[in-house]
Amino acid sequence: MALPIINSIASWLLKKRIHQIELFIKYPNEVQEELLFSLIKSAENTVIGKKYEFSTIKNYNTFSERIPVSTYEELEPLIEQTRKGAQNVFWNTPIKWFAKSSGTTNAKSKFIPVSQEALDLCHYKASKDLLCLYLNNNEESQMFTGKSLRLGGSKQLYENNNTFFGDLSAILIDNMPIWAEFSSTPSNKTSLMGDWETKLPAIINETKIENVTSLAGVPSWLMVLLNKTLEETGKKNILEIWPNAEVYFHGGVSFDPYREQYKKLFPKDNFRYYEIYNASEGFFAIQDQNDSNELLLMLDYGIFYEFIPMDTFGTLNQRVIPLNDVELNKNYALVITTNSGLWRYLIGDTIRFTSINPYRIIVSGRTKHHINVFGEELMVENTDKAIAKTCCELNCEVIDYTVAPIFMENKEKGAHEWIIEFKSKPDSIETFSYKLDKNLQFLNSDYEAKRFNNMTLNPIKVNVARNNLFYDWLKDNDKLGGQHKIPRLSNERKYLDELLKIQTLK
Repeated sequence: MALPIINSIASWLLKKRIHQIELFIKYPNEVQEELLFSLIKSAENTVIGKKYEFSTIKNYNTFSERIPVSTYEELEPLIEQTRKGAQNVFWNTPIKWFAKSSGTTNAKSKFIPVSQEALDLCHYKASKDLLCLYLNNNEESQMFTGKSLRLGGSKQLYENNNTFFGDLSAILIDNMPIWAEFSSTPSNKTSLMGDWETKLPAIINETKIENVTSLAGVPSWLMVLLNKTLEETGKKNILEIWPNAEVYFHGGVSFDPYREQYKKLFPKDNFRYYEIYNASEGFFAIQDQNDSNELLLMLDYGIFYEFIPMDTFGTLNQRVIPLNDVELNKNYALVITTNSGLWRYLIGDTIRFTSINPYRIIVSGRTKHHINVFGEELMVENTDKAIAKTCCELNCEVIDYTVAPIFMENKEKGAHEWIIEFKSKPDSIETFSYKLDKNLQFLNSDYEAKRFNNMTLNPIKVNVARNNLFYDWLKDNDKLGGQHKIPRLSNERKYLDELLKIQTLK
């Protein structure tokens, strides 16, 4: 069968999903309520279902009053029971896969349960929806005439007590539908390689001869791969290697600091960028419009959403609200109940609604990855945008950065200390620091108030990182490749001090 015909058939099949998406857009709260009670009904005879008397929960208020919001640490004992072979603990179908994740704030491994329902009705469904929405917006697409270059953090799955654990990408590859494997590169064997420095050249050798039409991966790590591919091939940009490439699906970190660098890698006016929001716990949102930074919250993936306003988060006045109570342009901590048995789970991300008809969001940061030592409420969203704006103004490029507080001491005012690795440096670090500080004030009124006349905070301090500093830190901490990254912001100095310590060691 000719490739254009395959492309046309695939497009037709995927677009059939559009009317279902339009349904939850039109009736979002009804879809979410029905989903919640379906989850409750499914799990009413589990250990946790009996503990909280799921069979008697008839409305959302009872659900929210009876079941506490939980962190991973609070759910860990139940998860460990299942990892050791117990079943029907928090979900009514067998849980045999666990997505292992160390996170970015804790070296301790987390084992996120993944059910068959989550694979089929969330992760794989989302993969098809991503293509569906893209194709619906770009009818001239020829994406299926080639392959998708996927860059995950996969390692082989490991077995223990008849359960399997590893990176989520390894679980997805292990259960991948034939259609997805056929249309992807590199091979499963190469994708599952654990050592990044061995895996990188293997990916290049396999993919440089393919007709790559789309790419998917975390912006920071994919850029490493793409730059290395240019070095290996001697080409000036990626389109000289893959001339039919038309779209990059990205997620994991903000794209803002990398956007201009990607435009140089793909110098084509109609090259598309589509953002996704997924995690080991589930797939949550997809960009549904060309040239947009807003993501459509997907409401029929077996995930029930709740939200904690960040102005009350972690306080005695903390409150949790359902979808129909959210407001525009407020930061919320995300709480999820899933078809893998995570009940009112605090995932650790913060989001902000840009639209409520339909419900569209942007990911604004992490509950632990912000700075509020001096009441400045600085979010990753602010720093990423400020970095991007400053780089554009001064014609420079940033690879990575992290920020920590300088604490008040001996009557000295506080400040924020940055360490930034540049791909191309500004002419003057002093000018860069000044403009970055001004851009932060423009983007965040709380920070602006604390910086007014140096009343509470002194100007920022910027350290220029040596080449490969962040790469070396990740390598030293066994976090090369895939989904790993250093937190952008922290209320403590742990990461910054570690980076400063190794700044001169290599």
